[in-house]
Amino acid sequence: MSGETVLTVAVEAADCEVGGLLVRPPDARALYVLAHGAGAGMRHAFMTAVAEHLAGRRIATLRYEFPYMAAGRRYPDRAPRLVATVRAAVEAAREAAGDLPLIAGGKSMGGRMTSTAQAEEPLPGVRALAFLGFPLHPPARPGVERAAHLAHVRVPMLFVQGTRDTFARPDLLAATLAGLPLARLHEVAHADHGFGVLKRSGRTPDDVLDEIANVVAGWVGEVT
Repeated sequence: MSGETVLTVAVEAADCEVGGLLVRPPDARALYVLAHGAGAGMRHAFMTAVAEHLAGRRIATLRYEFPYMAAGRRYPDRAPRLVATVRAAVEAAREAAGDLPLIAGGKSMGGRMTSTAQAEEPLPGVRALAFLGFPLHPPARPGVERAAHLAHVRVPMLFVQGTRDTFARPDLLAATLAGLPLARLHEVAHADHGFGVLKRSGRTPDDVLDEIANVVAGWVGEVT
């Protein structure tokens, strides 16, 4: 997309550097530090489209790569390396944001690693977390163990989740979030883990992206 600024994020704890893409509309009112999922990097079409739709709603974004993705490897790094990258990206965002309030999170694994980082030690300057398809459990292996750390997150959380997401059974996710007073759930009808929808739903991919961006932007206005 146009208007992207390429950044370098130094991950000192992992002794490496990764790339970042900053999209900052002139009238931005917040910056979202947006991590990618396990199987696709920061330039994936969904990530790019989310950044574009949010820019239209005055939300800047900083997308970034995890080290394994930057190196062209297929399998994710271990959690400590991923968490270190989240922290480095947030620090880069703080430098780029100026006086803009920060939120953080991301797609699937990227969101979960962000919440893990926040639960371990608050991310400096981050006011809230937003998740796009939180991976509560592997497909066909329902459980809630991956959500245990969320009880230690002390900032508002937004969960945007497709109703056909096989990585988060709706009843399990709803029950889990019901016990977290700072969490809010928004369900995207007919959407799967990648927020794809069936043609018979009558919805287009752009309809879904508009819904996601409207929900995130509205919530950002509340928490910032």
